[in-house]
Amino acid sequence: MATIDRQTATLALAHALAAAGRGLPVFPLSATKLPALRSPHHGEQPPVHCRGECGLPGHGVHDATTDPAAVRALFAAAPRATGYGIACGRAPHRLVGIDLDIDTAHGNDSVGALQQLALQHLFTIPPTVTVLTPSGGRHLWLTGPADTTVPNSAGRLAPGIDVRGSGGYLVGPGSVTAHGRYRLAPGTAHLPPAPCPRALLRLLTPPPRRPAGAPGVTAPTETPGRRGEGLIQFVLAAHEGQRNTRLFWAACRAYEHGFGDTLADALTAAAVRTGLTEQEARAAIASAERLTRGRG
Repeated sequence: MATIDRQTATLALAHALAAAGRGLPVFPLSATKLPALRSPHHGEQPPVHCRGECGLPGHGVHDATTDPAAVRALFAAAPRATGYGIACGRAPHRLVGIDLDIDTAHGNDSVGALQQLALQHLFTIPPTVTVLTPSGGRHLWLTGPADTTVPNSAGRLAPGIDVRGSGGYLVGPGSVTAHGRYRLAPGTAHLPPAPCPRALLRLLTPPPRRPAGAPGVTAPTETPGRRGEGLIQFVLAAHEGQRNTRLFWAACRAYEHGFGDTLADALTAAAVRTGLTEQEARAAIASAERLTRGRG
């Protein structure tokens, strides 16, 4: 899309206001799907930890609001906005987005992968709001409970499945990007976001950190001479519904301690013993490697 016409910008604001009216916090996006407002801290010496406390717009998802006047002000400051983002994890809906990418070039079947997870972990995706993306993918809107924080992830559940949780956002239906328009799937516009099935929610959330001395299986601490043994036992102790999350957590700790590659085969073998396939285990470990590399 070479130019931004007035009608596109007007429609973006109208769709954003409609979403805000349904209790969804919104903010303006550009045609690249990135926040349309430049950060007021641009050029400052990093790291900058402001999340909007300065009172100025330009903090991306942290600008998101349901107040109509504030939404209008954000879009007035971003005249080239062509769409809007919806902040996930925020009250009242605490939206959780399941982003199913279509990647035929690499043979990724994200829809089939989600169906396989549903069969393996005994849950059903309920009828819910579904947004079709210009690339042929889809976003499933679910809601999470108030006492659970769902983190963002990319490919951790399975290749081609990304999760948008607390601190993340979804491109709202009606938005126009450089690749096309996001639109509601037929038959889902009247639906409210459905509650996330509890078995799926367990897959989306990391195992809780238990305080020292608490009963039950606790997260292991690495000691010299026993590198990785505690992590392997942690994976082996996983029950159904915990296997992916425990393996991912253990792999992250291994890579953070600098011996992830050395332990990868042993972690894979442990995960296979709990019921994961080798492909699922390798995918989770690869996701952990990418995540911890990005933190460096």
